[in-house]
Amino acid sequence: MDTPLALQALAALAQETRLSAFRLLVEAGSAGLPVGVLRERLDVPAATLTAHLNVLRQAALVEDEREGRVIRVRANYPRMNALLGYLTENCCRGDAACSPNQPCKPSRPGAKR
Repeated sequence: MDTPLALQALAALAQETRLSAFRLLVEAGSAGLPVGVLRERLDVPAATLTAHLNVLRQAALVEDEREGRVIRVRANYPRMNALLGYLTENCCRGDAACSPNQPCKPSRPGAKR
């Protein structure tokens, strides 16, 4: 990840509702959440959530998928991991005892482990 992409992602997360939404989606794992459930958990109006999700989409931090009449939103784990990698790539100047956590790799729903 380069600096402009990192700045875009960090700017998208630098707002309370967007950060809360992203954290809920990360917590939900690869199953994600329907937009309506996310709206209820955040207790925000639908139009407000749409605006916030658009910012997160623009930063490629979330992806969505239509399932009939429902739109399911998921965290973009590769993008999140790239951002974490960017932030920690020079951690402790390469000291092996100070290695960052492993990337988050949730399994897809129904996938065998």
